[in-house]
Parts: sequence; C-alpha cells; structure tokens
Amino acid sequence: MTLESLDTGLAGARLTIDLAALEANWRDLAARAAPAECAAVVKADAYGIGIGPAVRRLHDAGCLTFFVAHPEEGLRARTVAPDAVIYVLNGLFPGAVDVLADAGLRPVLGSPDEVEAWAAAGRARGRPLPSALHVDTGMNRLGLDLEEARALAGRADLLAAADPHLVMSHLACADEPEHPLNGRQLERFRAAAALFPGLPASLANSAGIFLGADYQAGLVRPGVALYGGAVRSGRPSPMMPVLHLSAPILRIRRVAAGETVGYGAAETLRRDSRVAILSVGYADGYRRAASAEDGRPGGRVAIGGRVVPILGRISMDLMAVDVTDVPGACRGTAVELIGDHVGLGDVAAAMGTIDYEVLTGLGLRFQRAYLDET
Repeated sequence: MTLESLDTGLAGARLTIDLAALEANWRDLAARAAPAECAAVVKADAYGIGIGPAVRRLHDAGCLTFFVAHPEEGLRARTVAPDAVIYVLNGLFPGAVDVLADAGLRPVLGSPDEVEAWAAAGRARGRPLPSALHVDTGMNRLGLDLEEARALAGRADLLAAADPHLVMSHLACADEPEHPLNGRQLERFRAAAALFPGLPASLANSAGIFLGADYQAGLVRPGVALYGGAVRSGRPSPMMPVLHLSAPILRIRRVAAGETVGYGAAETLRRDSRVAILSVGYADGYRRAASAEDGRPGGRVAIGGRVVPILGRISMDLMAVDVTDVPGACRGTAVELIGDHVGLGDVAAAMGTIDYEVLTGLGLRFQRAYLDET
C-alpha cells in the first residue's frame, strides 16, 4: 500500500487553505442573492483562514463590502482593500473614534449613545462620518430597539450627522427555515427599514440567503458559508470546502488488547492494535470533546481515504488514532483531520459543536499553505 507522506516542517500539522474555493463560494452566494449586493464577513481572522489572504482574494474577485467585528480587524482588512467599504459589526468601541475615522471604517451603530457619539465626532471634524444602523428585531443583543429607531428617524439633524449608509439587523434562527422567529424578524425589519427610506437594507447572513428573496434585501452578509460551513442545522454544507487539515504520524506503537490509551485510561483496546500518534491536540483547536472512551466513540480521521477512529483522550498536544486496518501507515504518513473524507461538519459533530467554532478555533501552530494565492 502506498500512502502519502507529509512534511510539516517545524509545525505539528498543515492547514491548507483553498482560496479558489473561497472565491467560488462567494460567487455562488452572490448569484443566489442577485440583484442584492454580496458582501463578505471576515471577522475572527476570516473565520480562522487569515484575514489578509481572504480579503485580498475576495476583493480581487469583485467583493466591495466587508464586515469585521473589531476595529483592529478592520485595519488589517483596510491594508489589502484600500477602496473597500468596511463595517465594524460590534459598533463604536470606546476610544476608537479617531482610529475608525482615520481608516475610513464604518461602525454599525447599535445604541442611542453610539449614534450621538459618532454624530459628535463628525461635527468635530466638520464632515459627516459614514456609518450603519443596527436595529434589533429579536436577537436581543446589540441594536436599537424599534422605539429607539423611531425616535432617531424623527431627528433629522442627528440622523444627518451620523450619516448612515445602511440599516441592518441579524437573524437568530435562519439555519432553521421553519422557525417562526424568522417571519417575525422579517416583519419587524421591514417596519424598521421603512423608517429610513432611501437607505440600503441588510438582513440575511449565510443561512438567511437560503431563506429566499424576501430576506435578501439590498445586501447580504455571508460568513460561515464562504468558508465551507453548513447553512442549515443538521444538513451537509452545499458549499465547497475551503480548508484541509493534515498531520504526519509521529510514531506507531503496538498495544495489546486490554491495555488503555491516553490520559485517564479512558478507552480500553478490544484487540491487539497499531496505534498512531499525531502532534495535534486541544491547544490547536482540536477539542477534547472529540475524545473516545469505553462505551462512547470519539471523532474520526482518514488515512489514504480510509476513515479510522481516534483512540482515548485528546490531550493538549497529541492524539492517538487506530491504524490497525491500515497496514501501510508508518512514521510520516499523512493523516487527514479535516478534508475530503472527514468533513468540517463531521468534526464539529464529534466535538459536540458547530462549524463556526471549529473554524474560528483552529490554532496558530499549524503550518499554513495557501493554494492559488494571487
């Protein structure tokens, strides 16, 4: 049996990021949402793949609007997309007015205090500073409530000084198409958007795009779907996978039936086994919840296309996998942790979490390789 070997240099594993797939996903979503504009959410270091390469590739593909969570992320996006519109979703951070204004970043204003502060900053500079308005329609996190939005709509001077270029809200249950809150939020958002005639509107996140044209408004804001994540609860992702995670086998040891593997002696081997050790653990974002124990299987990996189980507890820097049925596996053989045979959704399920958390939790210790980087 011939198996691929993997050289990760000085790192324990390699994270390969397919930028062509990222672009293809954006184009797919843009086509689904047309004629609405398709932006890109690149917060959390572009969901773990790297904000610089991601923004550069999407901007080159024609994406003109980006959303980040923090001002610092906006600054990094600005360095590779100097002419793009960049919104800061988490609003007007205390002390960040000058940074935002100087970099041309637009805060998404979600409280009366933020609106007042941003308007004052524009007056102090002698020109309005662009922003967006966030109206809460049922998430109950950030955002103006409907009464606050009505009050703002009645203050033409304040509205002009705050200079909103977008009114937006965020869906709480878009990944569950039949959830009644979706319809209620749509009705509330239409009422809120009507308070600000002439402003472009945005409601749909990744899953919201798939709810149909009623939810797409003038601009959609896909996030996880760009990176290959699922858009509907309990269903496989319709998007192209963007990342692959592989690690080489450090060593293989023969362990007799009845022996245990890893911390806590959590799993007892039922047969004489060949156990492969990988230099990946929960410090890399491969969560301990995917461990195996007696009576409960854990996550799975793939070797040469053959899916095999994780053995015992995942530790900080190491994990064990069963290669008894892969006789050609040896030191240096490549093991797929996320990829064609073990998808992102499979890993999330084994960890008891969602695609978002797996993506954004991927550690910085991996060797990163970008495919088709321009």
